Amino acid sequence: MRRVTGLGGVFFKTNDPEKMKEWYRTHLGIESDQYGGMFEWRDKEKPEKVCYTAWGPFSKDTKYFQPSEKPYMFNYRVENLVALLEQLRKEGVQVVGEIEEYEYGKFGWIMDPEGNKIELWEPVDEKLKKIA
Repeated sequence: MRRVTGLGGVFFKTNDPEKMKEWYRTHLGIESDQYGGMFEWRDKEKPEKVCYTAWGPFSKDTKYFQPSEKPYMFNYRVENLVALLEQLRKEGVQVVGEIEEYEYGKFGWIMDPEGNKIELWEPVDEKLKKIA
């Protein structure tokens, strides 16, 4: 089973998410909506497949990164979230919360040995193309 297939997103806490989105748009050209920005790319093994990586500033008081106390969270793309979380549990990895499913994919969370919360995402890129 393939585990991580790519970077799904980078998220960070900030004092003023809207101000940060504007700064990144002005100075680095990252266009954002209410959730942040999206980068489009192609799958190496299936070049016809359009994929996305998310970027987003979160409010400094967000609870979304908990139980991590870090000001950032990485999201990794995976092919089979249910099977991967099952395997990670068997390997002694701490799984956080329950799987959440949306039209654009399934999400699950784990903790690494240093207390970083990691988001795992089984994407449905076809749905994201309509949103992006």
